[in-house]
Amino acid sequence: MPLDQTPPLNSLGFAKAPADTRVVVAMSGGVDSSVVAAMLAEEGYDVIGVTLQLYDHGAALAKKGACCAGIDIHDARRVAEDMGFPHYVLDYENVFKDAVIDEFADSYLGGATPVPCIRCNERVKFKDLLETAKDLEADCMATGHYIQRKIGAAGAELHAAADASKDQSYFLFSTTPEQLDYLRFPLGHLPSKEATRELAEKYGLRVANKPDSQDICFVPDGDYASVIRKLRPEAAAPGQIVDTKGRVLAQHEGVINYTIGQRRGLGIGGLADPLYVVRLDADRKEVVVGPKHMLATRTVPVKEINWLGDEPFASRKEWNVSVRVRSTRPPTEAILRPLSDTTAEVELVAAEEGISPGQACVFYDTDSSRIFGGGWIHRG
Repeated sequence: MPLDQTPPLNSLGFAKAPADTRVVVAMSGGVDSSVVAAMLAEEGYDVIGVTLQLYDHGAALAKKGACCAGIDIHDARRVAEDMGFPHYVLDYENVFKDAVIDEFADSYLGGATPVPCIRCNERVKFKDLLETAKDLEADCMATGHYIQRKIGAAGAELHAAADASKDQSYFLFSTTPEQLDYLRFPLGHLPSKEATRELAEKYGLRVANKPDSQDICFVPDGDYASVIRKLRPEAAAPGQIVDTKGRVLAQHEGVINYTIGQRRGLGIGGLADPLYVVRLDADRKEVVVGPKHMLATRTVPVKEINWLGDEPFASRKEWNVSVRVRSTRPPTEAILRPLSDTTAEVELVAAEEGISPGQACVFYDTDSSRIFGGGWIHRG
């Protein structure tokens, strides 16, 4: 190669050979991150697999269907052995408890509906683990998330996955520009999860048919209330179910047993029209119920905003965007009005039901797959 000619970029975007490019792969033991590690190893990269032990290993061994559990650590190690790259298990149990589990419990006790997976990405995987990758002198860190990183005019951009049904942008909105420079997401362009499993078969991975994790890793069977009771025994304090005028309709066995929008299990009978949980008042130990129309919201206050646009967030009075206010709902048109560099008011074009403090509000470009960041819904 002539001295003045730059080497072509490899598949991770570096102007050097794969063998000279070190990449740390965050391995959960599932099929997605295993395929990423195997793919990069086959391409000749200097791969190091890292798995985080996030909570009690003894309890984890008995729990299937969640990431970072004991059986998953074993699966990640086997993939590394089969593909011939080093693998390390890091004990992040204390970090995870302090940064994720405790806030989850406190938010739930406060009547919010937290999303701990976002905090885990933000405070553990893309913070402490990313720093570990740098300590290992890796050029980048790769994960099995279904999201895309593209290079735009102003640098690295975050884009939704090609497969909308697997897109994980809602859980990754808090990725900072600095983190995005270092991260890689090799699966984001794939057309379907089936394509990932086909690659797993191609590489001979034993996890090729392993089911996807469904639950929050430390919440068995989706039973939030039982976890909160163990973490915060005082959370099961009884109280009253009241209507919006404060009239007592029934008794309850703890605010933690209810979520915004809930209709069933209220123990209120004999009514002409059904009632829904419209607000949780943890201080007063009250579950507030009302008719369905009270769940509809058009104005959403948002804080702790992470902005990924090219222009400064507060440089405009308004941004026309699409927003997602729950992970299970598609983006909807909205007007985003900055109040400061990290706070805003979101006006939805069409009202949404069941919006709850503690959930994320993620901003999307109306004309492309780009994600402009997002923030946390709070009580205005």
